[in-house]
Amino acid sequence: MSIDGFHKFLKRGGAEGAFQPLLLLVALAVMVLVLSLYSDFFMTRRNWLNILDNHMSHQLLLAIGMTFVISSGGIDLSSGAILALSGIVLACALGAGAGVPLAVAAALLSAAAMGAFNGLLAANFTINPLIITLGTASLFRGLAIIITGGTPIYGLPKEFLALTQPFLSVPTPVWISAAALVLALVALNCTKWGLYTLAVGSNCEALRRLGVNVAAHKVSVYAVSGFLAGLASLIVAARLSTAEATAGVGMEMSAITAVVMGGTLLKGGRGTIAGTAVACLMLSVIRNGLTMLSVNAHYQEFIIGALLLAAVIATELRHKKRAAAGAPKMREKK
Repeated sequence: MSIDGFHKFLKRGGAEGAFQPLLLLVALAVMVLVLSLYSDFFMTRRNWLNILDNHMSHQLLLAIGMTFVISSGGIDLSSGAILALSGIVLACALGAGAGVPLAVAAALLSAAAMGAFNGLLAANFTINPLIITLGTASLFRGLAIIITGGTPIYGLPKEFLALTQPFLSVPTPVWISAAALVLALVALNCTKWGLYTLAVGSNCEALRRLGVNVAAHKVSVYAVSGFLAGLASLIVAARLSTAEATAGVGMEMSAITAVVMGGTLLKGGRGTIAGTAVACLMLSVIRNGLTMLSVNAHYQEFIIGALLLAAVIATELRHKKRAAAGAPKMREKK
């Protein structure tokens, strides 16, 4: 099968996933209507900026990276730990007297390197990426604890904390996540890199026979995911005015929930950045609404977990139904 053949197949196979964001938008609209009837404050500009900034901006960055990884047939349980350790790198660099640009660059490069390390392991060993990234998650977070002694690092300079200030009346983290969203949409849907990412998740061996360096591509996918986790760490550190080893705990599960809810196949081969973004917004609205309803945080995590389970089951049932109805199957040309 040629690259063009891959492209045609992936477009056909992704047609079903295109409806997922629309279904989520309908559900989101209903949710917004109900919450707006419950509270006049819900529809205010202040509350929506709170949703987009405090609830969604950093989570969207993690979810975009997770979309790339899952689309390629992998998974990354270390993104929360990468967020924590890259935040520690940032704080240590600032504490050592480095300027803000240099410290930010160090944090982002270290995050991308951690992601690339995941990719190297996933590409060169036949171990399930879930096990690999579960191990590296402990490795990265353990290193963060060793460096800090388990104590948060305070005293980040005002020049860095300005990252949370608004630009054109909108918080800067919202602009950062919006820019990342646009770039991700273009990367996955309009570039050869995006095509290879989906093809790796669909038929890795066939892509290898076409002369594509699959191992190198996997490394690049995980590196991009790590970079985005590093970008999220900047937002979290600036918002909290601190860097700590416990930052990002559980965020990878919320990211996976958004990715699967959005319509990306957990087994790889199909990914939708738009669906991930809508699902992220929906989860952020849910968290905001539950907080307004004074629902305990533990119950919020229970609800998020239930949504992940429901999304996985629903996706699998749709996939089986589509396969039974005679969905197109990829055949290699001899």
